[in-house]
Amino acid sequence: MTHLPARSSDPLTSWDAADRVVRGGKATRQQALAGEAVRLKPGCTSAELAQHCALDRYQLARRLPELEEAGRVRRGATRKCVATGYSAATWWPA
Repeated sequence: MTHLPARSSDPLTSWDAADRVVRGGKATRQQALAGEAVRLKPGCTSAELAQHCALDRYQLARRLPELEEAGRVRRGATRKCVATGYSAATWWPA
């Protein structure tokens, strides 16, 4: 990961949490799980992937864009998510 997973507008507490996640290796472990979930269930939304993965929908929603930035997954078309009923991006192996 080339940067901390916090926005410039986030409060200092978010930056502290992001630092802990990165330094402790949790982000890397979650990225590995997210990447494997996309490989096994291509074309799913983050909420659908959460049904087949140890990560919850919110953890996946953080890690998948990081993996996209790294070129490991790609964001696909938006469609109605089976898990939530709302429109959501699909995720595919790169």
